[in-house]
Amino acid sequence: MEDQVRARRPGGRSARVRAAVHQAVTDLVGERGYGNFTIGEIAARAGVADTSLYRRWGNLQALLSDVLLARLNAQSPMPDTGSLAGDLRTYAAAVAREVTGPDGLALIRLAIALSGEGRQGLQARDALLADRRRQLQAMLDRARDRGEEPPDALEVLDHLLAPIYMRVLFDAGPLTPDYLDGLVDRLLR
Repeated sequence: MEDQVRARRPGGRSARVRAAVHQAVTDLVGERGYGNFTIGEIAARAGVADTSLYRRWGNLQALLSDVLLARLNAQSPMPDTGSLAGDLRTYAAAVAREVTGPDGLALIRLAIALSGEGRQGLQARDALLADRRRQLQAMLDRARDRGEEPPDALEVLDHLLAPIYMRVLFDAGPLTPDYLDGLVDRLLR
């Protein structure tokens, strides 16, 4: 019963613990890089018992996936501006703000690192990608319902998100509004 009550209180202790754990993960990735910290170190930094982390997330990869997805959803939610071009421009700008922010590079590296963490890492990565693809698909379906002809979700990944991430990973140039608009324009051609 206590778990049910806690689950219904979005601002309660559970939310505070989750926020502290997420921040601890982000800080540790930024300071040390992926793979250079343990669940115990995350728990200590967040001020909770490591058993709480295992009970809630099960393993490090599931925790990392949860951190990434929460950050993506909070910083880069799927917009609904009334047009696909407007949605994509707004989304691209939000993604650019997130990946160039103080924790952006650490989060991208974390997403990449999940792929190299065996079966659990691949499952966490796949769950993260599936959730983000569902969100993208909802935006594209809204456009289709309005009578627009949207690209598929993989094209959005290839022509919008991949160039943004590559520029940040390789410090290959700024993510200016003109650059982002150009990516959207090429995608919609």
